[in-house]
Amino acid sequence: MVKIYTRKGDDGTTSLWYGGRVPKHHGRTEAYGSLDEACAALGVARSLCGPSQAELAADILRLQDDLFIAAAELATAPEASDRLEDGISRTTEQMVAALEERIDRYMGEVELPPQFVIPGGNQLSAQLDVARTAIRRAERHITALGEAGELATETVIHYVNRASDLAYAMARFADVDDPALFEGRRKA
Repeated sequence: MVKIYTRKGDDGTTSLWYGGRVPKHHGRTEAYGSLDEACAALGVARSLCGPSQAELAADILRLQDDLFIAAAELATAPEASDRLEDGISRTTEQMVAALEERIDRYMGEVELPPQFVIPGGNQLSAQLDVARTAIRRAERHITALGEAGELATETVIHYVNRASDLAYAMARFADVDDPALFEGRRKA
């Protein structure tokens, strides 16, 4: 039997990839932990996709895979970033461009209401919005790391920003067309 506990984190720290330890509450662990949470939420969303939503399910899975790349980059101290591999453990601008293509494809299929979108049109779209908010939280932590000089490059910021946009676009694509969901924004 493989044991999944090491007891090394009992002191309140966690290991970084390629060495080093940080407190479990460190901004770096908050960032990649939020991406982990987003991946789990995306997994629920993917499980809600029906047979007619195979392309959406495949795009969700691709986003999950890519978020693990961003998380690997964030789990690495900047001084060890030269050990990362583009597209495997480090985000790239090509990955950002690929997200933009998918965002445009989904947004080309929907008509947004003039008000803010209230999540919950259906279970799938609501779950995608849960994932989107976890990605946005990760983005806030990542930008704080950037301001503190703790990122090797800013590409991961670009990637995570677009990843949340893609989650939004997929949620709107999966959502129901129900104007009543947006009426509450008009109350005086």
